[in-house]
Amino acid sequence: MDERLKIFGELLDIMDELREKCPWDREQTFESLRKLTIEETYELGDAILQGDLSEIKKELGDLLLHIVFYAKIGEEKKAFGMADVIKGLNEKLIYRHPHIFGDVEVGSAREVEQNWEALKLKEKGRKKNQVLEGVPVSLPALVKANRIQEKASGVGFDWEYREQVWDKVKEEITELQQEIDNTDADKMEAEFGDLFFAMVNAARLYGIDPEAALERTNLKFIKRFNYLESQTLKKGIDLKQMSLAEMDVIWEEAKRME
Repeated sequence: MDERLKIFGELLDIMDELREKCPWDREQTFESLRKLTIEETYELGDAILQGDLSEIKKELGDLLLHIVFYAKIGEEKKAFGMADVIKGLNEKLIYRHPHIFGDVEVGSAREVEQNWEALKLKEKGRKKNQVLEGVPVSLPALVKANRIQEKASGVGFDWEYREQVWDKVKEEITELQQEIDNTDADKMEAEFGDLFFAMVNAARLYGIDPEAALERTNLKFIKRFNYLESQTLKKGIDLKQMSLAEMDVIWEEAKRME
């Protein structure tokens, strides 16, 4: 037997035993696991951003546990089991990759994405038949904006040349500035949203993950601010008592140390 199949079988056996004998595992439901699964997904995302391969391996295991757990509960409900989950995935991958398992020819990853979205809409038995209905409502706004744009692009709704997006960004900045001048809070919020959406679009067109880019800046800011705070504490100074110019000197020092 393939070592991968053997080890996966052991995992399924362990889950069967846990579900039967462990008080905590017995109590879990789809609903109780949901928030934990979201947390595990973010932890995997953190490990990926940190480039920590050992941690990525660990977090993948944690996420796999949740998948096996959901399949076990589905089996108990006589709705589906692990085999059904994997079979459905296999069929979907083959169907959505006709350039690999069929006679369709593609010339780029972009064409693959467009075919993928088109095939999703054609799948039999789909409850959702609109392009954007597949975007989870509960996604964080930044991730959702990127996914919306990817899906729209997948069916051809996109800029002809990526450089064109900058005209849209400039347009949104101008419109935002007008509402700032008008001091209309509601319209300012709307225009900020339009500007963010345009910037997410620009990031996508240039192959940048906006979520990863923003998190990179978050972490950079945290590192620099922590340095600023630690240096002032060493000197026995309260940050609130410092001028912005004094803070900026230490901030620039933190930047030079990177």
